[in-house]
Amino acid sequence: MKYPVFVFGSNLAGRHGKGAALFARQHRGAVYGRGQGRQGNSYAIPTKDENLMTLPLSAIEYQVEVFLTHADNHRDEQFQLTPIGCGLAGYRPEQIAPMFYCAPDNVILPDEFKAIISS
Repeated sequence: MKYPVFVFGSNLAGRHGKGAALFARQHRGAVYGRGQGRQGNSYAIPTKDENLMTLPLSAIEYQVEVFLTHADNHRDEQFQLTPIGCGLAGYRPEQIAPMFYCAPDNVILPDEFKAIISS
């Protein structure tokens, strides 16, 4: 059984030590020390910097755009998005979900984001 690509929030230092990032490292091939992009059957979207400080929304939005381009260019795969930025980074779904309004249909949004985008 092929799993969808696991998309998680990360830090630019690639310290995948907690939450979804730790799951991605332990189960989906995320590489310790790589904080962004495709890694194994996972994809890291930075929500924190190298010093583990939360990135501003504008920087996260740029990283989301990079991811959405990747997903659009890989339509043969599905991408299971976690509610990035809404855990350790401290943002609310209302702040992050709108970044995914134009997500291609091969991106599976978390329920928290679907509720906001569809309202």
